Formats: sequence, C-alpha cells, structure tokens
Amino acid sequence: MAERVIPLVDQRHLPVSVASASAIPMAGLQQDRLGRPLTDLRISVTDRCNFRCSYCMPKEVFDKDYSYLPHRALLSFEEIARLARLFARLGVRKIRLTGGEPLLRKNIEALIEQLAALRTPQGMPLDLALTTNGSLLARKAATLKAAGLHRVTVSLDALDDAVFRRMNDVDFPVADVLAGIEAALAADLGPVKVNMVVKRGTNEHQILPMARHFRSHYGGRAVLRFIEYMDVGATNGWRMDEVLPSADVVARIGQAFPLVPLEAAAPGETAQRWAYADGGGEIGVISSVTRAFCHDCSRARLSTEGQLYLCLFAHQGHDLKSLLRDGADDAQILDALAGIWRGRTDRYSELRAQRGPDTRPPDEPRRVEMSYIGG
Repeated sequence: MAERVIPLVDQRHLPVSVASASAIPMAGLQQDRLGRPLTDLRISVTDRCNFRCSYCMPKEVFDKDYSYLPHRALLSFEEIARLARLFARLGVRKIRLTGGEPLLRKNIEALIEQLAALRTPQGMPLDLALTTNGSLLARKAATLKAAGLHRVTVSLDALDDAVFRRMNDVDFPVADVLAGIEAALAADLGPVKVNMVVKRGTNEHQILPMARHFRSHYGGRAVLRFIEYMDVGATNGWRMDEVLPSADVVARIGQAFPLVPLEAAAPGETAQRWAYADGGGEIGVISSVTRAFCHDCSRARLSTEGQLYLCLFAHQGHDLKSLLRDGADDAQILDALAGIWRGRTDRYSELRAQRGPDTRPPDEPRRVEMSYIGG
C-alpha cells in the first residue's frame, strides 16, 4: 500500500506568543493597527464533529485514527466564562459558540447559562449565538433557549437529500436538520440563519431550491446565507475554479425572485444583505474570496484549548490557557488581550485578492484548520 501523506500541521503544539500592552484602560473599545475595534468573539468549545464535510473536516484526514484533544486540554466552562467576561470589558458585545459541532460538548447549556449572566460595562447582556450543523438541534433547542441562548445559525448545504448526504459524508438526512430548524423557531431562537457553502460542481444547482424553500416556508423567520467556498486550513483541497462568486448567486436568485439591496445591520457584518422585492424575507451572501471584508473585521476566535486567533486564515495563535492556569490575575489577562488586539494587522483575504487567489507565497505557513477555531 502506498504511503499516505496528510498535509496537516497541528497548530496545538506550535510555539505561541502573548503580546503585552502597558497601562491599558480597564474597560473600553480596543482598536488594532488598522483601526478596527474588537466587538465579536467566536468561541470553539470542541474540536470534534459528527459530520465529515469535505470543505471543513474531510474524512481522509479526520478518520477513525485522528487524535482529538483530550478533555483535560480543553478550557473549562469557568475558564471560558472568565475570558468572555474580560473580553466584554474590552469591547466585545457578541459571542458565538462554535466547534467542531458545539452541541457535542457535554452540558453545553451550563456554559450558556454562565455566558448569559455576563454584562457589558454599561450593564447590557451580551448577544449570545451558536452555530450548529443541526444534527442535535431538534432535541436541544428548548433547553438551549432556557439556558439563555438568543439565536442559532444552522449549516445546510443542500435541500436534496442525496446531495446533502454526500456533502456531510456520514449519510445524515436533510429532514433531521430541517426538524432542528423548526424546533429552533418554536423555541424562539430566531430569526434562524441558515448557511449554505456553495461549491461549484457540487451543489450550486441547490441554490434556487434552497431559496424557494426558505422563502416560502419561513419568510423573515429564517435568513438563508450563501458562503463562497473558502481556502481555509490546509486539508480541504481548495481550488479557485470551485468557487462560485456571490454575484452569480445573487443573479440567479434575482432572476426568479427580484431582489433589492439592504444596508448592513451592523458595522463589520460579514454578509451583504438582499431583500425579496415582494417582502418575502431576505438572503445574505458572504464573499470572502471575491469581495474581501477584512477592512472592518472585528472578530477574534478562541480555540477550545485556549489559543486566541485573530483571523480565520491565521497560522498561529496566542496562548491564553497558560495565563489562566499559571495564576494570572484579571488585570494581567486584560493587559495581554489588549496588547494582542492592538498589534493585529491580519487581512488575509485582501492580500489574497491583491496577489491573485491561485498564487500563494512559497514560504507561507500552514493555516489553522477551520474545524479547530470555528467558521
């Protein structure tokens, strides 16, 4: 048998650095070197997932022999909540829980309860959301809401069952994800955002069926968003010719259902929004490849073992777990967090657009896998 080579760098064991800042304010918005504020924190609570989508966790790499993080390496719920509280003092107003598949983390409702109790320096609750593949949502939606979750985003790449089973690569039926969306709406976890990654040659024929279904069944209660297939990580075999530009998606839907552009709901929003002209709801498109939005990116990402990443396409994180477990007090951690963000210059997608998407510097380090820090 030929030797199998897996192009994967384990980001867990790279050297890390924690920047420092002197005399930072104990609360208030922080800006990076490009003037971008820190307002959003995405927290990965597990590196495990029960799907094997080729654009995220291809089965050839994440197989039965893949070594996941041991439980002792994960941040505890108390450690996550402590960091979230400190991030809120530096300007974070929105927290999104991700994975892997976050609903695989045992007793995730306990973490949600802790996060829901946090307040900004102005006394406001944080905007608390969760992204899921929907496989466990039907059974957990009510308890997630009771714990304090505000909203869910569900990944769904096709309405056709055969196409969806091929894309998740574990033969999971689309009907069960749709049941999860229904349960989320019934539990008042809406409006539900539904994310479809569009891969040319694989599922672009599902664009109109998805639009038609969510428009007719849910109207404004569910917002369908189309995401360009991105060059995240090092294992998904990304090629530019498999990217369907968001402009094409909008054009296809607009021919069937006329669209009108909408203003962004908030600064730094990743999606361009379009409303159906007849009032039948809206769609969004996320165009990281063809229309980079790095200039106002306000998101940081915390991995399940406490590495802080400043970009979805980063190759190295900053070690926060060591600070937590080596006895740093809140002031020291705040100082480190502010210093990390103030030193941020990341703008991968803009640089990719400038040099051409198929041209990668020969010395570019391997990027962190999306399944490790969430999408």
